[in-house]
Amino acid sequence: MRSNIKSTAGNQKFVVSFAVLMVALFASTGALAQQAVSGSDAWQFGVSIYGWFPDIAGQTAFTQPGGSTEFEIDIDNILDNLEFTLMGIFDMRKGRWGLLTDAIYMDVGGSATGTREATIGGTPIPIDATADVNLDIESLIWTLAGYYRALDQSGMTLDVLAGTRYLDVEQSVDWTVTGNVGSIPAPDRAGAATASLTNWDVVFGVRGRFTFGVQQAWFVPYYLDLGAGDSDFTWQGIAGLGYAFHWGDITAVWRYLYYDLSSDTLIKDMDFSGPAIGCTFRW
Repeated sequence: MRSNIKSTAGNQKFVVSFAVLMVALFASTGALAQQAVSGSDAWQFGVSIYGWFPDIAGQTAFTQPGGSTEFEIDIDNILDNLEFTLMGIFDMRKGRWGLLTDAIYMDVGGSATGTREATIGGTPIPIDATADVNLDIESLIWTLAGYYRALDQSGMTLDVLAGTRYLDVEQSVDWTVTGNVGSIPAPDRAGAATASLTNWDVVFGVRGRFTFGVQQAWFVPYYLDLGAGDSDFTWQGIAGLGYAFHWGDITAVWRYLYYDLSSDTLIKDMDFSGPAIGCTFRW
């Protein structure tokens, strides 16, 4: 079983340092913001709907009722293909102040037959034995953040944001080990178990876009946040290419989301990485 020993004090220093960085960024862009196009003081709204195709990876240690040891697997050895998930974003802004919420729901599963990519009690499956494994993952990831439009110029926007991210995940597995299993305790040769957690983290970040082309209809969106809390560390990055219409945008991006979870949880870490395609309606 892999050991992850983290420093809570180090995480707290990270969060404070990043908060100071955001304040400094906010202050440094204040003068530019005074020169920016202020826009309308009327409320502006946007709704985005995306299809996301992430490759899911991570490590989890399962303990079945009555079992004597942990059954530990790397998720990416079971879910070896891109999985489809649906996500939505709602954004509202008045002047330079705004609020956004981002929700991702996924219910995916996979199986592996004749694999040795697992450990039982920290020991690899014997060389002349294999396991059949079925894995299901259901999760909800929800972000809520307020932001300030620090820069709004022709060709570029920059928002500074702060908020919270919630993770609710449940992983279910069943397995059967066959072959020469003499070294594996009888209760652990086959079984089923579930690992779950709920997580709240504080996040700070930036987002915006660079525009170019005729009438600056083409743009490069970007987003970055980092944080900690119940997690030892989490971060998320998004970048891609989009085209703006009078009614909204069409965007293709790459999205990466990573969780380094507490060492005392069964789910050790998770990351989601893959392309997303969607559209945004604005009014």
